[in-house]
Amino acid sequence: MLKRVLLACAIFALIGAAAPAPDAAFPCVDDALDLHGDPANADLVVFAGGNQWFAMPAIFAAFRHDHPEVRSVFYETLPPGLLAQQLESGALQLDELQLHVLPDVFLAGRQRTLAERDAGFVGEPAVYASNGLAILVRAGNPKHITSLADLGRPDVRVAMPNPATEGIARQIQLAYAKAGGDALVKTIMVTKKDAGTTMLTSIHHRQTPMWLLNGRADAGPVWISEALYQQRIESGLVAVPISDAQNVTGLYLGAVATRAPHAAAAKAFVAFLQTPAAQAIYRSYGFGPPGTSEE
Repeated sequence: MLKRVLLACAIFALIGAAAPAPDAAFPCVDDALDLHGDPANADLVVFAGGNQWFAMPAIFAAFRHDHPEVRSVFYETLPPGLLAQQLESGALQLDELQLHVLPDVFLAGRQRTLAERDAGFVGEPAVYASNGLAILVRAGNPKHITSLADLGRPDVRVAMPNPATEGIARQIQLAYAKAGGDALVKTIMVTKKDAGTTMLTSIHHRQTPMWLLNGRADAGPVWISEALYQQRIESGLVAVPISDAQNVTGLYLGAVATRAPHAAAAKAFVAFLQTPAAQAIYRSYGFGPPGTSEE
């Protein structure tokens, strides 16, 4: 199971990070878990924010069932910031390997997608899903985490998505503010970070399950869908719910890329995401319906 939450070593090169330290659960392997399919022969290319990775195979299977003319799909499930860089530059740099591929569809959070629209890289987006937050801990909850306020305790090591690359960090910090005001935000994001008890992810928040399982962290705020997925596969991790009063909702938007090589397929896919069939798949993985956001 751990291999499913690890990223390829090549992904570290995307952001100039060092390869995993020896305490990582597995050595680097010749896998690229966030690149799927054949970009040279694809009939549809989709860039999807990484936290949707476990839902995408079912989404594409259902879409291709309705659209048999789309025989091949290439998709990426990287951090939204990296996808945006690739959307704008047209290239993905993996160490010494450079992959040139233009997306047809861009799927990301509200703020990121609207920024790409305003910059002219995508068209008008549509909301297709939402998500809330939960706290992920090891089975048995050894640190007795019951709320976000507990993440401010000195004895709790927190795995925190990096605000520089991960949109979810914005929602998490809003939730911290709801739970304990600016003081809790500062405690977790400054004081504990300086002390080494808040650790920012260097790839993206799929590192959180790995750090919890190998004992490097005690708790990590994640999307509810991700927490439910870990429980679903019986990974040894469980979700601690966050109260409605302290939770924050994030929205997922999809848009056709301005330079889409397969514009017709792209429009069909964005429309498909809003159908009952696609909505049912996202609901089955713990995502919420389209709604409003506090971003």
